[in-house]
Amino acid sequence: MLQDPKFWVAASFVLFILLFGKMAWSRATAMLDARGERIRAELEEASRLRMEAEAMLASAKAEREAAIAEAAAMIERAQAEAQRLAIAAGAEAEASARRRERMAMDRIAAAEASAVTEVRNAAAEIATIAVRDVIIARHDAAADAALVDAAVTSLPVAFRAA
Repeated sequence: MLQDPKFWVAASFVLFILLFGKMAWSRATAMLDARGERIRAELEEASRLRMEAEAMLASAKAEREAAIAEAAAMIERAQAEAQRLAIAAGAEAEASARRRERMAMDRIAAAEASAVTEVRNAAAEIATIAVRDVIIARHDAAADAALVDAAVTSLPVAFRAA
């Protein structure tokens, strides 16, 4: 059997398979181990990325809620400011109306005083004209002389009183 070439071909084939199989097995296991390590690294990376994404999502939700709260606060401040401005504008309008009313009342009082003065002046002028006409109609030169004499005689009494 040792001299049979079939034996040596079979033995060399078996030896070749064993050596090649061991080498192929070690390379295959090394490749599978490397692939398993790469897959494990990818899974870890995916897990890390997922955790980062969840953190970013939570951060975005918190920022959104903060923005909503800030917007609500801004709206509330704007409404309060608008209400304050409306109250201030109403008060200013009321004060302006009171000032205009007071100015109108002052103008009316001034016009009334002016009218009273004009009426008094007209009445005095009419009275003066009427008195002059009465004096002209009732007094003559003799009556005027008697009035002048009475005024002259009463002068010393008037000077003593003054």
